[in-house]
Amino acid sequence: MKFDILVAEIGSTTTVVNAFSDLNTLDPKFVGQGQSPTTVKEDDVTIGLSKAIEDLAHNLGVEKVEYDELIATSSAAGGLKMTVHGLVYDMTAKAAKEAALGAGANIHLVTAGRLRRTDVKRITEIKPNIILIAGGVDHGERDTALYNAEVIAGLEMNVPVIYAGNIDNHEEIIEIFEEVGKRDLLYIVENVYPKIDMLNVEPTRKVIQDAFEEHIIHAPGMSHVREMVNGPIIPTPGAVMEASKVLKEEIGDLVTIDVGGATTDIHSVTEGSEEVSRVLLAPEPVAKRTVEGDLGVYVNMLNIVELIGEEKLQQQLEFSADQVRDLVENHVPIPKTEAQFKFVERLTKEAVIVSANRHAGGYRDLFKGGGKKSMAEGKDLTSVKYIVGTGGALTRLPNRVNIIKEVPLSNKGHKLLPTIQVEVLIDNDYIMASLGVLSKENKEAALLLMKKSLKI
Repeated sequence: MKFDILVAEIGSTTTVVNAFSDLNTLDPKFVGQGQSPTTVKEDDVTIGLSKAIEDLAHNLGVEKVEYDELIATSSAAGGLKMTVHGLVYDMTAKAAKEAALGAGANIHLVTAGRLRRTDVKRITEIKPNIILIAGGVDHGERDTALYNAEVIAGLEMNVPVIYAGNIDNHEEIIEIFEEVGKRDLLYIVENVYPKIDMLNVEPTRKVIQDAFEEHIIHAPGMSHVREMVNGPIIPTPGAVMEASKVLKEEIGDLVTIDVGGATTDIHSVTEGSEEVSRVLLAPEPVAKRTVEGDLGVYVNMLNIVELIGEEKLQQQLEFSADQVRDLVENHVPIPKTEAQFKFVERLTKEAVIVSANRHAGGYRDLFKGGGKKSMAEGKDLTSVKYIVGTGGALTRLPNRVNIIKEVPLSNKGHKLLPTIQVEVLIDNDYIMASLGVLSKENKEAALLLMKKSLKI
């Protein structure tokens, strides 16, 4: 059986392959899925990838699967590890961080100002896949970014470096990297913070994904990936963001929530309301991603249990102390019993509510000469029309819709969360990440497939 495109999602533990056909028609089809353990430890992810394709053939009842193109998303080997270095933390460093997160990066270090010895030590320990340098509005402060570029260029690391700072530094930045023979590792892009209170993160996001694709073959276990994947490869969280942006163009402002075993990712694509923008203290990107590394329903389950409290869990689930203790001690990645489902749904609800409240901005009172003034800071979600649930928990749990409906209900009055009029959509086929990378090649087909999965 032959398909137009296979999309592989190469995860840290599992590799999933999704098959699509009829992509150049008005009725593109998601045909089937196969999966296999990811084989990073074997130092070759193509072993697991081949087995996932064999599993796809088995599931479809065919002897062999053929395809015109194989494209991929990846979060294997730690995903896209980045460090980000700006001038002022709340300005250029924050703008650079927003760009990196939106591209799907896992940010391991953010610094502001000149790099210190301890910062340099941490960079070498982290071994990032990409380093991002920003700093200075256009035609503003120059020296900090130049100093940081000198330090980073001098490190004994062959890591791609993206410069997204003051445009007046371009020539000198190029000279710095040429002098140490690393010009081929340098990417120059538009300033992420060209003017005070102006963000310009999309050009940097695109270059981060381009650099990731070009250099991913150097990540552990990925050296043979290009032997099979002959199309785009982007970070999995970045693919979910791409899908969210495509969907927003079609249906309006939205938030996508992805609850995983280790983390909870939230992607919002909204300009916010005019009313809030008038009192916003600092600009926010239209497309924003936050990742809560402490909120996962399997690997980080204990963190959520601690947030809720064991006594509260007993009361809410109507379980004994022994039952709750047994569920915690013998927690499974995929629930099977009624008690396990109730437990995981409560964990997921907490992850959804806490991560949504962390992602959303809020109102705060400022006291100035004339008295008290109410201002807003952070991401405004009040104009969001839809909340989309993706990821294992929010596509498979029986009470997934009611869990997501808790987001607006959790508002204590000061948060810029979606209103109770928001509609819930579920990525029933669990293919949003695949469609994000597919949208880079065939946006129309990706959108049609997304609407099918969401039952729009």
